[in-house]
Amino acid sequence: MVGQSTAAIIVFSGCAGDATKAARNASVGCLILTAKTQELKLDIERIGTVSAILTQPANARGCYVLAHGAGADMRHAFMEKVAEGLASRGIATFRFNFPYMEEKKGRPDQPAVAHAAIRAAVAEAARLCPGLKLVAGGKSFGGRMTSQAQSKSPLPGVKGLAFLGFPLHADKKPSSERAEHLAGIAIPMLFLQGTRDGLADPGHLRPVIAGLRTKATLHEVEGGDHSFAVLKKSGRTNDEALTEVLDTLAAWIDALD
Repeated sequence: MVGQSTAAIIVFSGCAGDATKAARNASVGCLILTAKTQELKLDIERIGTVSAILTQPANARGCYVLAHGAGADMRHAFMEKVAEGLASRGIATFRFNFPYMEEKKGRPDQPAVAHAAIRAAVAEAARLCPGLKLVAGGKSFGGRMTSQAQSKSPLPGVKGLAFLGFPLHADKKPSSERAEHLAGIAIPMLFLQGTRDGLADPGHLRPVIAGLRTKATLHEVEGGDHSFAVLKKSGRTNDEALTEVLDTLAAWIDALD
């Protein structure tokens, strides 16, 4: 891994709504934290090199290896918001592109390639963030590939897996076959799911989580879709729904042994 550039970003802890806007404009009203962002290159053995980003706040308590979904790379707005939001909560993130996304190919990598990328990312995150509690997972496809990798051979040092919209089945085609490998995972898992997620029908997902017993925790975002976006009639904003997701994720990471 070779660092290309390093920058500092400002994140706002304990700010909500107008308070966040005020803090951004006047730097008052809540805690202002500095997070270091490093643009990196990640070497994947026998496959190639991909881009990666480490966002690490001062006094971080954990590091989340955050894999992107099938249709958007590590710089997508959702990924940026998650990284910044977790930094404000004292959690570092290590993002990376899968090889197909780095090469701008339309079709996602075969599982073996995706698993190799995840293993390389976990190893590098552990090297760059020694002493921090290590968690892996990600958005949709990225989370599912991480769970598959863990089920085949435990990811060294990883204390838990966190999924931001686990894709249980194809869009609006409910089934639970994609969850069969989860039974082979021994570490804790957190499933953050919107109740309107077309790729994870609650009626199919809830029994899957129940079958995993104490290993799995399901947190449902009421009215959220696959990216936790909510309808206007819900009475809250997308940012408020994402705040719920990030608060839940950070608290879960803190509670891991």
